[in-house]
Amino acid sequence: MEQKQLEEKNAAQFMLIYKFPAIRFLRTLSRLKLFQTGITIAILPPIYYMYLQGDLPYSLVSYATGIAVFAAVMLYSLSFYLRRFIGMMYLDSCGTTLKVSHLTFWGRRHDLCIPVKDVMTLGDTGDSKNEVLLQFKRYSRPDVLYFSTRLGQIMDKQKFQQVFGTLP
Repeated sequence: MEQKQLEEKNAAQFMLIYKFPAIRFLRTLSRLKLFQTGITIAILPPIYYMYLQGDLPYSLVSYATGIAVFAAVMLYSLSFYLRRFIGMMYLDSCGTTLKVSHLTFWGRRHDLCIPVKDVMTLGDTGDSKNEVLLQFKRYSRPDVLYFSTRLGQIMDKQKFQQVFGTLP
């Protein structure tokens, strides 16, 4: 009961200012790719066993191994980009802390609490006005996350501009 009250209190402190509705699809895609890679790699031991018994030709073993390696490389590549999409942004009631939600490698939600002073405005990131994906950069770290004002929804334009400056 106490945990639920703390979660409600934390939710009340932050107000949603940006939402990317397609983050659910990206989350599902990430988890499906993880599942597909797991299945592909799990079938390798039986294939190797059957090859060692003389039941399968070498061409089939190399083909299955190639597919498993390709699935693993695609999982890493896809996850590398999907982890950088921002699903939601919240601003606290004081306007000093921004909570940014994005995906992890496993397709779960990860929240970052960042001081608003550390967030670069859209003018400082160097993005042009007609770009679909905008960069989310911080002054203290070189890593970059991405969000879209075209595909996403700005829930509170005034608070969004308080953090990022005027829209491009």
